[in-house]
Amino acid sequence: MITFQPLTSENLPLLADWMARPHWREWWGDPEEELSYVRDMIEGRDTTLPFIFQLDGTDMGYIQVWFVKDQLGTDWVQEYPWLELLPREAVGVDLSIADEKDLSRGIGTRVLQAFVDKLRQDGYERIIIDPDPTNQRAVKAYRKAGFREMPDLLGKTDDSLLMEHMNTEGVS
Repeated sequence: MITFQPLTSENLPLLADWMARPHWREWWGDPEEELSYVRDMIEGRDTTLPFIFQLDGTDMGYIQVWFVKDQLGTDWVQEYPWLELLPREAVGVDLSIADEKDLSRGIGTRVLQAFVDKLRQDGYERIIIDPDPTNQRAVKAYRKAGFREMPDLLGKTDDSLLMEHMNTEGVS
């Protein structure tokens, strides 16, 4: 069973430990800088919603949802100008698995599918994810979870591969 627990300040030491691990450092920024962003989320200075995801009651990793409309007009657009090319109503998702030993076991795909289901229930129709295109393990997992490259943005997003979840509900 997959569950999502809102991240609180009490979770920050756990998240700091995860962020310092080599498989996180490869794709995330400096742990202290990343933790300061998460503190901003917890304290309401950023609208991004952070969660710890659990599998059968065990903390297994981190997932967050961010809102495109809230990133427009911020410093993030200078770093990621492709944000302005996205639909304003879209939400973005970021995900990392805590332990390296749990990579390539289908956990990320299953968690992402469950999180997308939650977002759809909350009324979000446009759901994107933006992996580094060289992170083939992530790209493969995201494809398995139903995400597909956004063809009109290929070549326009520097070190991000923009993918959108394809809602196949009701399609035969």
